[in-house]
Amino acid sequence: MPDFPQLRTQAVVQYPARRQLTFATQVLEFLDGSEQRFRQWPGTLRQWIIRLDLLTEEELSTFRQFFRSQAGQAQVFRFVDPWDGMEYPNCTLEGDDFEVLLRGEGRGNLNLVIKECR
Repeated sequence: MPDFPQLRTQAVVQYPARRQLTFATQVLEFLDGSEQRFRQWPGTLRQWIIRLDLLTEEELSTFRQFFRSQAGQAQVFRFVDPWDGMEYPNCTLEGDDFEVLLRGEGRGNLNLVIKECR
């Protein structure tokens, strides 16, 4: 299983980055107004919103190759959470688009969303 690529500084993300935690609770409402709640899956699902700025051509090429090898969101990979250092082995990219904004030499920008899968 592949690992999410690192920048040349060995960092995984640049700040500001965001992490979202998601819980899935199903609520059943009965005719008498009472409710029953239960979790659809155990634990929390994580999602990371990553904005990478000032990327070199080499870093952009690495991310482009990684995106192609993953076939967008089709394959899973390992991602190390920069907040807690934990490795999450079942992650995918969100979306099948790879959009890079070039602002000059050594100034590429890239936005990615990584989500944990169950």
